Amino acid sequence: MPPFSMSADKSKDFKKSIKYLFKAFKPYRWAVAVALTISMLGTVLSIVGPLLLNRMMELLLAKNGIDFPLLTKLGIALVAMYVVSFTFTYLEGFIMAKVSAKIAENFRRQITQKINHLPLSYFDKHMYGDVLSRMTNDVSLISQTLNDTLSNLINSFAMIIGIPIMMFTISWELTLFSLIEIPLALIVIFLIVKFSQKYFVRQQKFLGDMNSHIEEIYSAHNVVKAFNGEAKAISEFDVVNKDLRTSAKRSRYLSSLMMPSIDVVGNLIYAGVCVFGAYLAISTNNLLFITSILTFITYIKLFHQPMAQLGSVFSSLQSSAAASERVMEFLDEPDEPADTQDKRIKKVKGKMEFDHVSFGYSPDKIIIHDFSFTAEPGQNIAIVGPTGAGKTTLVNLLMRFYEIGSGDIRIDGVSIKDMKRSYVRSLFGMVLQDTWLFEGTIRENLKFGNPTATDEQMIEDCKMANVHHFITTLPGNYDMILKEDSMVSQGQRQLLTIARAMIQDSPMLILDEATSSVDTRTEVLIQTAMERLTQGRTSFVIAHRLSTIRNADQIIVMNNGDIVEVGNHDELMAKQGFYFQLYSSQFDDQENKAGKRK
Repeated sequence: MPPFSMSADKSKDFKKSIKYLFKAFKPYRWAVAVALTISMLGTVLSIVGPLLLNRMMELLLAKNGIDFPLLTKLGIALVAMYVVSFTFTYLEGFIMAKVSAKIAENFRRQITQKINHLPLSYFDKHMYGDVLSRMTNDVSLISQTLNDTLSNLINSFAMIIGIPIMMFTISWELTLFSLIEIPLALIVIFLIVKFSQKYFVRQQKFLGDMNSHIEEIYSAHNVVKAFNGEAKAISEFDVVNKDLRTSAKRSRYLSSLMMPSIDVVGNLIYAGVCVFGAYLAISTNNLLFITSILTFITYIKLFHQPMAQLGSVFSSLQSSAAASERVMEFLDEPDEPADTQDKRIKKVKGKMEFDHVSFGYSPDKIIIHDFSFTAEPGQNIAIVGPTGAGKTTLVNLLMRFYEIGSGDIRIDGVSIKDMKRSYVRSLFGMVLQDTWLFEGTIRENLKFGNPTATDEQMIEDCKMANVHHFITTLPGNYDMILKEDSMVSQGQRQLLTIARAMIQDSPMLILDEATSSVDTRTEVLIQTAMERLTQGRTSFVIAHRLSTIRNADQIIVMNNGDIVEVGNHDELMAKQGFYFQLYSSQFDDQENKAGKRK
């Protein structure tokens, strides 16, 4: 079963998630305080309104005539009150919208910073689409809830407190009867929240899983099409889509019960007040009490509004709590261990020493076993071996993408453990098989590792990399914007990455053989550029075509994480050992292919 089809667990700590959610307001507490104060004033004015309206009806029913001057003043005051209340509501909404947007911006900034501080091992275990979902869907949901929920929550509590006070001034009997709605509504809210929260958690999880699946399929769309994998991709999508639909349906169904359930409670209370009020009016034989009952009914409707809002607020908080928990979990992930030393090398020569290095991605699966080797300054070191031998892992350790389990790696006698990771990585230029270029101008891509490089230096290095002529044929030349659909071939992209490494001008190099997917002519250009790039630099070349590393100073032959042979091409061929077998098998394959073509 694919990982995205597994069921999600219930929210680990709903209260903690909500606390974390509202903690985000701390930097903006004064703006929020102003907004909530304005909101409460507007609520108070809206509560007082029906009381003025009641006084106006009493004046209209007065036996000794209507006091028009007083009635006019009360009418003007009522209109002014509602206008001011609307203005306060608008200001509160404006402030909260601005604050919630800033909070979303802060969350995304924190997530971005967290990504840069997480060890690579985290991304070995988590899907990229899920991380993107936390930054986009979850943060957007949090922002929306904070914008809508907090003011509604404060308004609801202000009305729940203020309206009964006004109701007591009219009839304490009817007020006590009406307050039965509060415990009944809270019981309804509690029961629905209890049963629906787990589905909100699952909904956010499966949304992240869907984003991961879509990101994975779209990024490899050509491969899917080439292997006729559309049916399988659609089948997998249907699984995660069904999981998302089921959790969303259940969460929304249960949350949708909240408002109708509270409405049922409110309508029962409303009907009871009408009957009880009519009884009181008849028993007291007081005509003016009818106006009081009408005002009281108005307050009953107003009182039902915050109770319904509370249901809506708790429904929104359920979704936000699930989103908050996912963001919180990501931000609470342990960072890459901090650098405690900051040693520098005054003049880097490029001597590399591996001293009894051992490493495993997990303690029970050791990949590199007691690895020892020395590369002299300026040497070209080739690393060869079958798939899974540990070639790429060795480079990852060299760059401190992962920390070694035991042993040491030294550059010019200084342990890389005593240097900052950023400094260690600045000592190496990298040309990988994956030709990573971002959306931007060619100039920006070339200067990515050395933004202070001059245009003259950039052009000279591009000539050395055999890519300057190609760039000058493009519209915009060095200012052409590269995109995924840019008409730039794989070989041309590889030449651009070689030029980028030249411009970076690092004292050492790591090259992942990148000529396996290009034509023969482009391969010659890349080989020439790489020879110029490695000249005078200590270079580590992960070789796939053994014919390309015959001139290497030393060849490290690896198998199952161990060095099985070391030497130059002629020495290793003379031994007729593991390297001889690898080289011969490739040579035989080439002869067989050539024979078939004939």
